[in-house]
This record gives sequence, C-alpha cells and structure tokens, in this order.
Amino acid sequence: MPPFIILAAAGVGLYAGYKLFSKLIAQAQTESPSEVERRRRETAAAKGAPKDLGELEWDEKAGAYKPRQRQS
Repeated sequence: MPPFIILAAAGVGLYAGYKLFSKLIAQAQTESPSEVERRRRETAAAKGAPKDLGELEWDEKAGAYKPRQRQS
C-alpha cells in the first residue's frame, strides 16, 4: 500500500507542475495591453498617420495650437 500512496502523490505533483508550466508558457506568449498599444502607435507612425499630441491649447504668441503643458 505505501508504494501506491507514493506513486499517487508523485502523479499529483507531476500533474500540478504540468498545469503550472503550461499556464506560464501561455502567459509568456500573450502581449500586455501596453505592448499592444506601443505596437499600434509604431505601426500608425510608420504608415504616416499623424502623431497624437493629446489635448491642444491656443498659444497667443505663436498664433497656433500647441500641446497642453502638464501642470506638475
């Protein structure tokens, strides 16, 4: 009976290790949302799409719209 218990415990341990390993591999192959967004911006820039400057504000001195300066 003890060899059966040891064999069953080893089988459970191997199965748990396999499930953990397969989950880690799947997670490593998926891209994070920030990585997807970075790739989308690079693709848009390569196609000649205009760069997103965020919110714009009117600059009286220059007489044109410029990106809003962040207040720190």
